[in-house]
Amino acid sequence: MPEIKSQSMATMAVAASALKAQQGRMRVIAENIANANSTSRTAGGDPYRRQVPVFRPAKVEGAEGVAMARVEPDRKDFRTEYDPGNPAADAKGYVKLPNVDTLVEALDMKEAQRAYEANMNVIETARAMESRTLDILRK
Repeated sequence: MPEIKSQSMATMAVAASALKAQQGRMRVIAENIANANSTSRTAGGDPYRRQVPVFRPAKVEGAEGVAMARVEPDRKDFRTEYDPGNPAADAKGYVKLPNVDTLVEALDMKEAQRAYEANMNVIETARAMESRTLDILRK
């Protein structure tokens, strides 16, 4: 019976690590969306740069889960828009806009939500299986 509990705990720990990683991913995506239209505070300066979460394997309960290792800036070029009246415009009248595509961010958010829900289902299923197994062993 301890082996059943151990396997169940490892399964739940792996899923919990994924929940935490997806939660961090959603936080980064929300920050990107919030800054999608921001510009530099200085003329010709750089605006907000899209951030990308980086994941790494992580040991949990004797198994391998996942963790968000860090957040890195996306090196994709900034968008530009001609707006000579904008205080952030350069000498030629162009304003740099963030390299954030809100459609891509919305799709990433949906994917992160689905991954989160899938891992919640893993935890619920593991709990149910453990409970059923214990019920059978008690009989």
